Amino acid sequence: MQQEMVTDKAPANRAPIPMECDAPFLKVQGELPRELNGTLYRNGPNPQFEAPGAHWFVGDGMLHAFHLEDGRASYRNRWVRTPKWQAEHDAGRALFGGFGRKLADAPALALADSGVANTNIVFHAGRLLALEEGHLPTEIEPGTLATRGYCNYGGGITGPFTAHPKIDPVTGEMVFFGYNAAGPFTPTLSFGSVNACGAVTRFDRFEAPYASMVHDFIVTEHHLLFPVLPITGSLERARHGKPPYAWEPDKGAYVGVMKRNGSARDVVWFRAENCYVFHVMNAWEEGNRIIADVMQCDEAPLFPHPDGSPTDSKKSRARLCRWTFDLAGNTDRFTQTYLDDINGEFPRIDDRRAGLASNHGWYACANPQLPASEAFSGLVHVGGKGSRLGQYLLPAGDTISEPVFVARGNDAAEGDGWLLASVWRARENRSDLAVFNATDVEAGPIALVQLGHRMPDGFHGNWVNAVS
Repeated sequence: MQQEMVTDKAPANRAPIPMECDAPFLKVQGELPRELNGTLYRNGPNPQFEAPGAHWFVGDGMLHAFHLEDGRASYRNRWVRTPKWQAEHDAGRALFGGFGRKLADAPALALADSGVANTNIVFHAGRLLALEEGHLPTEIEPGTLATRGYCNYGGGITGPFTAHPKIDPVTGEMVFFGYNAAGPFTPTLSFGSVNACGAVTRFDRFEAPYASMVHDFIVTEHHLLFPVLPITGSLERARHGKPPYAWEPDKGAYVGVMKRNGSARDVVWFRAENCYVFHVMNAWEEGNRIIADVMQCDEAPLFPHPDGSPTDSKKSRARLCRWTFDLAGNTDRFTQTYLDDINGEFPRIDDRRAGLASNHGWYACANPQLPASEAFSGLVHVGGKGSRLGQYLLPAGDTISEPVFVARGNDAAEGDGWLLASVWRARENRSDLAVFNATDVEAGPIALVQLGHRMPDGFHGNWVNAVS
């Protein structure tokens, strides 16, 4: 068996695990709510082979599925068998380095693309889709986690597809976008929609002010917003061995605002102070204003300046921030107001309020009493105005993933349900699935589903209810 890879460059729980496995009967501490009947799917990087110069977040996608039913729990994990994964598996070695760069000594016949499908997994119109922002969605078979291959909706979409599509809770429509839509490091953005029946109803493109890494976007009832922030992409840098993506604040911060039923020609560009945002919590409309709650950094984390020098780590921590756009005002500026000072990421809401005014949000946070770290060790619960309603911190050393909200039922009030998050137990080097009462996170988990091994740090996941 391939030995588990551990490097000095990453926190302990970012090293990959070397196996796929099934655990049909997991030990549960506490009691799982009987209403939790379905599967939590999670996605994250788990490189099959160590590659020189490749950051952990470009590793092959591995899916983790916790199935909960009648108070019992089971687990399954599988690699997403992308063309890259299959080519490297057949070769018995890494063929690609960072950002899709084929290694110089890779065989000439290794023509697979570099997609890793490692960032998110969503269920829409009967399809389970593993996503990363550089390639088409990869369809997954629910339950078995078998890879079915790329999904282009019968040729209805082409090019990159975001890892963060938004599903309209009223219409069931999935709205999406893609950057680098005209090729690597191009300023072209694509956008479109797939209706509740799984048919592409729109696909279009437009030009942004410059080539930017656009990880997430904003959707309200009547508008689409595209943040173009100064993590810039440069083919020239890539060709000369410099950072392909870099923090370049002189480019300025833009957000393009467009009506959902409008034309790409009608995008209006707003400006603000330089910042970077990986993730959006939620956004909604108030008359002629658009309000968006995001996790904002003053400088981009993870990426250097164009010359390779690092950004300021003290300015690279994300905090909950409110953006306000006045569509009727005589200005192209929008306001940015921090709502909390705690370092956090991976914001989630009750998805039944996506694009609409909401009164509950949650995100993973750092422990302010511990030294600064890239890992998160607690949860924050906030209200509709961003004020903190509750907080839970793990024992020192343990870390937590993105919290996923599950409603108690279709007709339950907003926020009435549970949060599900994986937790790494540092002292035992294994993981739990923690279940919290969503409106009382301070009380700690009401149940822990205990894995016998660790589940590496990942990115995003979603809950899919069992078919009744």
